[in-house]
Amino acid sequence: MSLTFHWFLPTNGDSRHVVGGGHGTPATALGRDRPPTVAYLSQIARAAEDLGFVGALTPTGAWCEDAWLTTAMVSQNTERLKFLVAFRPGFVSPTLAAQMASTFQRQSGGRLLLNVVTGGESHEQRAYGDFLDKDARYRRTGEFLQIVRALWEGKSVDLRGEHLQVEAAKLARVPDPVPEVYFGGSSPIAGEVAARHVDVYLTWGEPPAQVAEKIAWIRGLAAKSGRTLRFGIRLHVITRDTSEEAWAEARRLLAGFDPQTVKTVQEGLARSESEGQRRMLALHAGQRDALEIHPNLWAGIGLVRGGAGTALVGSHEEVAERIKEYAALGIEEFVLSGYPHLEEAYWFGEGVLPRLAQDGLWRHPAGAAAAPEGLVPFAS
Repeated sequence: MSLTFHWFLPTNGDSRHVVGGGHGTPATALGRDRPPTVAYLSQIARAAEDLGFVGALTPTGAWCEDAWLTTAMVSQNTERLKFLVAFRPGFVSPTLAAQMASTFQRQSGGRLLLNVVTGGESHEQRAYGDFLDKDARYRRTGEFLQIVRALWEGKSVDLRGEHLQVEAAKLARVPDPVPEVYFGGSSPIAGEVAARHVDVYLTWGEPPAQVAEKIAWIRGLAAKSGRTLRFGIRLHVITRDTSEEAWAEARRLLAGFDPQTVKTVQEGLARSESEGQRRMLALHAGQRDALEIHPNLWAGIGLVRGGAGTALVGSHEEVAERIKEYAALGIEEFVLSGYPHLEEAYWFGEGVLPRLAQDGLWRHPAGAAAAPEGLVPFAS
């Protein structure tokens, strides 16, 4: 088995400190330390490509740059890296989305992956003209994916659904290959949509016992639909030559969290309708103590950032062991990030990936000759 690793393009800006934002909260001023220019994001993308990451996730929302446009431009500065483009079904028609995906595949050489984000927060959705409630948004996502997948198969589609209707919809050119669909959600209706329509179910970085429960839940639902899914996890990473160095970096990041910013962000996130966000908040309860919620799993990021709020922290060996722990549960894909994203890609790519390769759990997508030779990215 070879695990798959994806990196992250910080289209809300980057910094040597944690850049907050997401789930209805704006990006913090730290995002202006390194603006998300095409040149800088391309630098990150090329590093990820060289190091052996398969793809790079881009977020979606009012707090960051548009994912479609940004990745289309960055793709022209890379050769192999795929782009896991986050998008919201309620903001574009399913026929246009299917056409956009088909065009992206042709122009990028088949390097599109799609991360379907059903809704974000209602107040943010309304700013875009979407006034459906959360459950209705998920039902619409199911209809959306039903239409898109049929179009990708070259079918002519007529559908009069609860929220979407198309008549004689058909693509002039279908995508080749068909993009894989990634999806996350912790509510019951989210599980139903995942089981019926997606290829990879993503969970945020909860402790292994909770992740195991999610995997069992989704596997059971998918089996009822006669389907099997792959599973992925979204985490931040802080990996160094020694455990002491890694935890010192975590403490440095924590020391940079302004108490008022933490208070404001936590108050905003507490109003979130997202079940996944609720589960993230429960890991730290807004408190700075007891943030190591499982060996080498640190919940500090979630104090100032919505969405994925946990990080693997430790020596390269320790981080590799935690990845093996998640892999043993059934996690095959890891969507990772770290601050700053350029430097942290090297720490992980040159420090952790070779150790996983030695254990037969990873190989460089471009072949053995392209794999990092060293075990550490920088001199200690």
